[in-house]
Amino acid sequence: MLPRPVFRQAVRHFSSTPRVSVHISHIGKAPINVPQNVTLTPTSTAVTVTGPLGTTSVPLDPFIRLTFPQPNLLNVAVEDAETKKQRAMWGTTRTLINNAVIGMTEGFTVPLYLVGVGYRAILEEDPRGTVDGGCGKRLNMKLGHCHVIYVPIPAHIKAEVPSPTKIVLSCNDKQRLGLFAAEVRKLRPPEPYKGKGVFIGDEQIRIKAVKKK
Repeated sequence: MLPRPVFRQAVRHFSSTPRVSVHISHIGKAPINVPQNVTLTPTSTAVTVTGPLGTTSVPLDPFIRLTFPQPNLLNVAVEDAETKKQRAMWGTTRTLINNAVIGMTEGFTVPLYLVGVGYRAILEEDPRGTVDGGCGKRLNMKLGHCHVIYVPIPAHIKAEVPSPTKIVLSCNDKQRLGLFAAEVRKLRPPEPYKGKGVFIGDEQIRIKAVKKK
């Protein structure tokens, strides 16, 4: 006679009930609302998004499937959701297409805050003009160094300085906007002792207590 734990394991192992394993991407399965002023043109390798603010393209993997159940809705699917790579790219592709739709209609904006005594920024004309892909303007920044830092504004970025301690960056590409904002933040990352630095949006850091000797 088999011991009870072994018997239970054997019964469970030889159960006739089939196991059904279905993987679903909660982000990927959500439909994308397509405004009337946006046109999507899918091909076998990419989908082109055209809107009031311009045109962009999102690359597509061969296993991505796009369907339009309604004229203003787009569904993103994959051939085999059980495959790890396809399941991972399902949600990623849906997010990229949705960001492209928003970018071509509304655009993206991110504020930067300069926190620190004497920290300030000025938007001025770049004497180099549009050399190296610039837009002809640059940021004149004082961030606690012994020298002034000049940051040329790329052609795809729009910058505004409503106050000496606030910079507003705008772009129709969320990824490129985030990369440029991160480059500016890198010039003086927030430090955890006095809370000084360049902060992106509502970024917060935990202040550390200074150890007393």
